[in-house]
Amino acid sequence: MLSGFSHLQAQENVKNDYLSADFHKGRRDAVRAKLPANSVAAFFASPVRNRSNDVDFIYHQDPDLYYLTGYKEPHAVLLVFKDLQTDKSGNQYNEIFFVQTKNAQAEQWTGRRLGTVGAQEKLGILNSYNNTDFKAYDVNFEKFDKILFYEFQNDVRDNARDEGDLFSLIKQFKTKVGYGVEANSLGAEPKKNNLDLRGLNGIMSDLRGIKTEEELDLLRKAVFISAVGQVEVMKAMRPGMTEAEVQGIHEFVFKKYGSEYEGYPSIVGAGNNGCILHYIENTEIDIKSDKMILMDLGAEYHGYTADVTRTIPIDGKFSKEEKAIYDLVYEAQEAAIKMAKPGVTTGEMNNVAKDIIGKGLAKLGIIESETARHPYYPHGLSHHIGLDVHDKGSRGPLEENMVITVEPGIYIPDGSKCDPKWWGIAVRIEDDILITKNSNELLSGYAPRKSEDIEALMKQSSPLSQFVLPALKGNK
Repeated sequence: MLSGFSHLQAQENVKNDYLSADFHKGRRDAVRAKLPANSVAAFFASPVRNRSNDVDFIYHQDPDLYYLTGYKEPHAVLLVFKDLQTDKSGNQYNEIFFVQTKNAQAEQWTGRRLGTVGAQEKLGILNSYNNTDFKAYDVNFEKFDKILFYEFQNDVRDNARDEGDLFSLIKQFKTKVGYGVEANSLGAEPKKNNLDLRGLNGIMSDLRGIKTEEELDLLRKAVFISAVGQVEVMKAMRPGMTEAEVQGIHEFVFKKYGSEYEGYPSIVGAGNNGCILHYIENTEIDIKSDKMILMDLGAEYHGYTADVTRTIPIDGKFSKEEKAIYDLVYEAQEAAIKMAKPGVTTGEMNNVAKDIIGKGLAKLGIIESETARHPYYPHGLSHHIGLDVHDKGSRGPLEENMVITVEPGIYIPDGSKCDPKWWGIAVRIEDDILITKNSNELLSGYAPRKSEDIEALMKQSSPLSQFVLPALKGNK
C-alpha cells in the first residue's frame, strides 16, 4: 500500500443508476418548503476518520448532505435559504455550496475531485464555490430569525495547512453565526440568539422517512442483493467453516452486484455467539455441526442500505429444540408483518410479537408464565432503513412509502435459568418491509424464512464447494 492512501471520490465509468441531480434538487426544495420563515439551514460533510498513522478509513458522506446534493467528498458545507437572497452584484440565489478545491497533486494521491465546475455541471448546484472561499463569503447571518444546524461533535481533526478543511469550515461558521459568543469585559453584546440546533432533525426525519420512487428503486436493489447473499450461504454452509468465511461469502455477493459497502459491520454468530446482539468479531474458526448460525448483514447500494437476518442450522437440519424456537420467532414475525400498514404503530406490532413469544416460551417451559419478565427478547421489533441502517423517520403511525424492518428474536445464552437443552440457541429473523397504501410489501422474500424452506434450500449444491485454497503454512 502506498503511503498516504485515502479515499476515491469523483470516479468515472461508474454505474448509471445513482440518484439524479433532479432528485437532489427536489430534496433541497422540500427542505426549503419546511424551513421556518426567514431562516437558513447549514449542512456539513462528515469528518475524515483516521484509521492508523497516515491511513484513513474509507470516507462515508454525511447522509443528509448526500441526500441533498449527491456529493461524496469531505470538507464541504451547504447553505439552504428559505427565501431568495441577493448578493452585492444583484444576483439572486437560495442556496450556496462550498466544496473541495481542485488540486492535481492531492488528486494523484486520494482521487479525483469534482471542484466547483463539477459541482455545477454534475450536481446541478450552480452557486458552488471553493471551500476556501467560505471564510470571506459575506452572509449576514444576524438578519435571520432562525439558523438551523446540528450540534457539532468534537471529533474533527485540524489540518493547519488547509483553510478549507472541515475543522476550518466549522470554526468559520461558528464565528459568522455567533455560536458560543458571550459578552466581553467591555460590555459588548453577543450576536442575536437565532441559533436552532434541534429543528433540523425533525425536518430531515419527516423527509427521509418517506421514500421516493427513486429511493425505493435503490432500496429494492440493496435488499435483493442482501437476500441473495443469504441464499448463497445457505447453499454453501457446511460444518467446519469459519464465521469469517461465511461473512466473506455474503460480502462477495455484495461486491459482485456492485454494492459499494456494507451498510453496517457484518454480524455472523454461530451458536452462543448469536446471543450477542451486535457480535461483529466473527472469529469462530470451526463451526460445529450441532449449532445454528445467525447472520445479520446488509448491502449498501448507492448510499441505501438493507438489513436482513437469517438463522440457519449449520448441518442443514434444525434439531427439535432449534426448530421449536425458530418456528416461534417466525410465528411472531408473521403476525407482526400482517399488521404492518398505514396508521399502525411499530409499538403495536411489537406488543403482538412479544405476546406470542411470551406464550410460546411459557409453553416450552423456558419461562414460568406467559407474562413473566424474561431476558430472551431484549430488543425492539422495528426501525426505518434508508441512507442509514437505522434511518431517520417518524416514530408515529406508519405511512405509505416508509421502509422498515420487522425483526423479532429469541436469545438463550449459555447458563440461562432454563433447561440446558435450550442453551446457546439464538434466532433472529429480520425482513425489510415497504408500507403500501393499504398493506405492505415484503422486499426480502427471496431468502426463505420458513424452517422447512431453509432446510430444502440447504440441500442444494453450491459452486463455492469447488473453491479450495492451498493450506496456510507457517514456519513450524
